[in-house]
Order: sequence, then C-alpha cells, then structure tokens
Amino acid sequence: MDAEQTKIYTSVIIAALIIGAILVFFIVSLIQQQKRNNRLYKSKILAEITTQENERARVAADLHDELGPLLFTVKFKLSNIDTNPEDQQALEEAGVHVDDIIQRIREISNDLMPGTLLRKGVIYAIDEFIDRMSKTSTLKVLFTHEDIPEISNTASINIYRIVLEIIHNTLKHANASLLKLNLSQEADKLILLSEDNGVGFNYSTERSENTGLGLRNLLNRTELMGGEMFVESAPGKGTKYTVELPILKLIKS
Repeated sequence: MDAEQTKIYTSVIIAALIIGAILVFFIVSLIQQQKRNNRLYKSKILAEITTQENERARVAADLHDELGPLLFTVKFKLSNIDTNPEDQQALEEAGVHVDDIIQRIREISNDLMPGTLLRKGVIYAIDEFIDRMSKTSTLKVLFTHEDIPEISNTASINIYRIVLEIIHNTLKHANASLLKLNLSQEADKLILLSEDNGVGFNYSTERSENTGLGLRNLLNRTELMGGEMFVESAPGKGTKYTVELPILKLIKS
C-alpha cells in the first residue's frame, strides 16, 4: 500500500470513527431524553393520582364528619316534634328519608376512601366492596386470594382502585354474568388476575385510539407501582387482565 492509499484509508477510518461517535452520541441522547420523558410522565401521573386520592379523602371526611352528624341532628329534631296524628305519619316518612340519605352518604364516603382499606388491608376492602355490590348487581364476582405480604397504604389504594376499575368496566361494557378475580404471590411478584365471560373487545384498537379512560387508569396505576399489565380480549371471547407487581416496591418500608 503506497502513501496515497494509506492516507485515503486513514481518512476513511477517521471519518467512520467520527460518524460512529456521532451516532453513538445521538442514540445515547435519545435514550436519555426518553428516560427523562418517562420520569416526567410518571411524575405527572403520580401528581394527578395523588391529587385525586387526597380530594377523595377530603370529601369522604367532610361527608362523614360534617354532613353525617348534621343529618343525625335533623332526624333527632324530627323525632321530638310534638304534632297531631295526621302530621305524625309525614314526620315518620321524613325520618325514613333521612335514614336513607345517611345510609347513602355512608356508602359514598366508603367508596371514596374505605376506612377498612387502611385499617384491615386491601383484601378485606375488596371483599367488603364485592359483598355490597352483590346486593344490587346481577354480576357475580368470585374473589379468591392467598395470604400476601403487608404492603404500603399507597400500594393498597392503587390495587383497590385497579380492582374497582376492572369491576366497573365489566359492569359497564362486558355484559358479563361472571367475573373471577384472584390475588396471589408468585416468587417476587404480586399477581392480580381477572377473567370475565362477557362480550370482549378489540384491545389493540382501544389502546391505539386511546379512547378508553378506564384502560388508561389501569395502566397508569400499574406503571406507578413498577408493574406490567397484560390484556387478552377479543369480540365474543371475554376479557382477561393480568397485573404483575414487584413485591419489593409494594411492601412497607
């Protein structure tokens, strides 16, 4: 190889190295930017969910601590009014209506932030919700579970909301008569599995068109806990959700 060829060969190598360095820098920059975008997205979703839960807790406390006692006072005053027999029936009916309102406020307050969720854990809260729901719904929900590790309040709230979202979606869209739910531990993961016998849907289309608020809620809460969600569904074949959550990110510190 003469001097001229050596010079050309060296120039090609240098040019290739420069182009390679530029490509590596570009790729690394893209990866870093993607990571920053993911962190910002998760921070935004976390802020939104935290705000939602704080607002739910505030409204639940207001209903329980302020409106509830006020209605009890109204009922007490109604029951102590001296009146003639003709008006007594009307007062008794008003008292019944007040009782209904008090009961409904308790239900709304409990749905916003179940006291049992924080006192007794997510499994007990899910059981309680399903028991209440079964009294007014034709959907049969079978919830099975294993003993799971003690997890943080934040993780308990997120898992509870995921389960309620699945039940809500099933009631609203699936036209199903049966929903099976199972919560178990497999190695270092907590697995939530749900399966219904409903009409199903095209999951790829729903996700690509970004039209399902319920699906976004499920994905957001799953990702915030460092987990993954898998959906199997097709028209006429029901829907199956599998949520896999890393236990180390869920347990109490």
